[in-house]
Order: sequence, then C-alpha cells, then structure tokens
Amino acid sequence: LLYYPTALVYFFVAFSFYVHWAAPKGGLKAFWRNIPSTALTALATGSSVATIPVNLEAAKRIGVNDEVRDVVIPVGATIHMEGSCLAAIVKIAFLFGLFQMPFTGWDVWLTAVGIAVLSGTVISGIPAGGMIGELLIVTLYGFPMAALPLITMIGTLVDPPATMLNAVGDNVTCMMVSRTMNGREWLLRSPRI
Repeated sequence: LLYYPTALVYFFVAFSFYVHWAAPKGGLKAFWRNIPSTALTALATGSSVATIPVNLEAAKRIGVNDEVRDVVIPVGATIHMEGSCLAAIVKIAFLFGLFQMPFTGWDVWLTAVGIAVLSGTVISGIPAGGMIGELLIVTLYGFPMAALPLITMIGTLVDPPATMLNAVGDNVTCMMVSRTMNGREWLLRSPRI
C-alpha cells in the first residue's frame, strides 16, 4: 500500500523534474512520448537487463547520442537501481514495525541506506532477485530468519514497479549525462528530434 503510490509519484514527479533539468526545452515531451515502451517492458520482464534493447531505442528516439546511451543504459542496468533502493527501505521499515523496533537514529538510517544501495547493486539484472537483498536486510539487522518469507512476499509484490523505476531511471540518467556533457540545450541540437 505504501510502495505503489510512492513509486507512481516518483515515476511521474521525480522523473519529470530530472528530465526538465536535463532538457528544459522539449525534454518532457520527448521523454514522455518515448518512455512507455521501456516502462511496460520493465514491468513485464521484471529485469532491467532484459529492458536494455528497448531502453536504448527509447533513448535514441528521445535524442540521446550513441556515446552516452551505449554506456549509461547498460551500466545503469547493473548499478543504477533507485526503485530497488526505495523497495529496500520499505522492507526494512516494515520489519522494524513488525518486530516493534524503533526505526530511529542515525545508525539505523545510515545502515538502511547502505543496505538499500548494496541490495540495489546486488540484485540488478536478476528477475525477482530481491531475495539476495532481503537476505542482506535480515542478516545485517539481526532479524530472525522467520522474517525472510515475510519480506520476500513484499519483494515479490514491489518488484515490477521497482524494475520499472530502475529501467526508466537509466534513460533519465542518459538525459542528465547529456546535459552535463553537452550543455543545457543539447536536445535542441540533437539530429534525432
């Protein structure tokens, strides 16, 4: 109940914000016109790696040059996992609530962020690979192993939208890298628009 609305808000609001920063003139229109194929493929496959070909094509249609998209999207499919990181935080908070432990303090929060980043990196291209991240959560926080099936169930439920955020985020990152490398109006100079 918490993750789906959060994922949708992140998908529409955060990605729109990042895209507007990356390409203030024409970026939003190009992005939202071309990204549905990537989003739907990620939802259907549950794998950022399986989404790479569709994501590369979407980035090309948006106007991202070959040099950027051919590096950022494959690398991003293995290490850029904001959807998985958000899911890890939800799983950790759920277990803390379930076991009536306070989810407060810098040490708890920093550990949660560290676990989220590690689990996002570890599970990247594996369909439903959240189990590895869930083992990491249970082990590092010292929860009983009985907690594993509970967060595995949550992981199964949040995996499709998490993968969608991961894959679409790679495309957004392409646009941000393009702005950083080629200036604010890179999209206007793109021959593919």
